[in-house]
Amino acid sequence: MEWLVSMAPVLTPLCGMTGVLGGAWLVHRQTKRKNDSEANIAESQTFIAAVTTVTEGFTGLLEQQRVVHAQTLERVTTLEARQIDLERKVETLQEEQRQWRRWKAAAIDYIRHLRALVLKEHDQPPVPPREIADDLDERTSD
Repeated sequence: MEWLVSMAPVLTPLCGMTGVLGGAWLVHRQTKRKNDSEANIAESQTFIAAVTTVTEGFTGLLEQQRVVHAQTLERVTTLEARQIDLERKVETLQEEQRQWRRWKAAAIDYIRHLRALVLKEHDQPPVPPREIADDLDERTSD
């Protein structure tokens, strides 16, 4: 034991130095862990911010797509309604045209009968107006 007591002047500074180095190493390790933890937190916050930005961007795009889709559906509905109205108008006009054609054919037939009656009574029927002369030509029949 004496040898240990005689080594006290050498061992004391050595133990003190070991304690200081150990403490410094523990402080360094704690600081490094704290810095790593802060770096991880900063990195995760950056990642969260990036994911949030991307999510908000996609949400915005989806909302725009929904609005455009709704507008397109509205336009298609309007165009279909207009098409139906136009088809009804075309059908009405076609029916009116058929009625006019029937009326014209009946009128021409009636005028021909009247001309035939006039021809029986007189030698020469009156000359038809230029507008209907082609329609009254006896050689052509509708």
